[in-house]
Amino acid sequence: MITLDSGTKEERAMYTRDLLRLLYERMALIRTFEERFRSLVEAGRPLGSGHLYAGQEAVAVGVCANLRDQDWIASTHRGHGHCIAKGVTPRLMMAELYGKTAGANQGKGGSMHITDMSKGMLGVNPIVGGGIPHAVGAALSARVRGTDQVAVTFFGDGASNQGTFHESINLAAIWKLPCIFVCENNHYAESTPVEYAVSVPDIATRAQGYGIPGVAVDGQDVFAVYEAVREAVERARSGGGPTLIEAKTYRYYGHFLGDNPLRYRTPEEETSYRDRDCIRRFRERVLQEGTMTQQELDAIDAQAEASIEEAVQFAEETPLPDLSDLYTDVYGSYPLSQIRG
Repeated sequence: MITLDSGTKEERAMYTRDLLRLLYERMALIRTFEERFRSLVEAGRPLGSGHLYAGQEAVAVGVCANLRDQDWIASTHRGHGHCIAKGVTPRLMMAELYGKTAGANQGKGGSMHITDMSKGMLGVNPIVGGGIPHAVGAALSARVRGTDQVAVTFFGDGASNQGTFHESINLAAIWKLPCIFVCENNHYAESTPVEYAVSVPDIATRAQGYGIPGVAVDGQDVFAVYEAVREAVERARSGGGPTLIEAKTYRYYGHFLGDNPLRYRTPEEETSYRDRDCIRRFRERVLQEGTMTQQELDAIDAQAEASIEEAVQFAEETPLPDLSDLYTDVYGSYPLSQIRG
């Protein structure tokens, strides 16, 4: 297993201004979306509940910045950040949360089913570990069709104990599929500490059992995540097979909206992780290196706020599904010849 930190200033010369802007724009957009979603739910808007990604932005953004639209990701119940990082439009997501026809799933999926195949977003998945075999299947399709597409599956520390994880990573390793397994270790499976449920200090060491690379990375450092995934993507595209990446991160809020995390973790622990906030660390680094200015960063923050407010307005103004849509998108329609054949 390799433990990876972000490189030196010289090694980070690869970061163009466009890439730096992309990294910060996506992280700022995710944080703003999640905080606004939280405020809407707390204000009583009819959005239901959700699982906030705030605090983990560096993982999704560092991963997806290495991917193309035609590459795939498979998400988790905590999937808003993955969607935005992969390029799904926030207004479509917000409309979906409102249950509106303009939503990414025409208002029928909600927070835990957002999908956008045009961006390679295979879907937010409410089943723990449920998205892992989906990514492996997508990677297999790339192998069969002879493309250089890669698939990435996100999952948590709790899902690393699921049979779907072990079966999927074993199959991907045997067939050398272009699939990257990203474990977002935020230290809690709902309220169960990772130390209580996982027998090894680093989940990345489990890669040894499948004969593939395993990398543990600081999930609060978008540069470290980006560099680890860049290497994994290059390996996957060139036929080298899968990689297991463990990003050690932290969610700022409860498991879901309404969950009080102070029932199972301390204020001191929360403060220590917030002091290592991925967005703050990005700002401090680029300002120190002179690669971005305070004005640029503030302008991106303002644009993120404006974009999310526009998304909320769009969602509130678009119509709800008609009653006649109740039975659409429920069943597939197949020719009788296929069914009988």
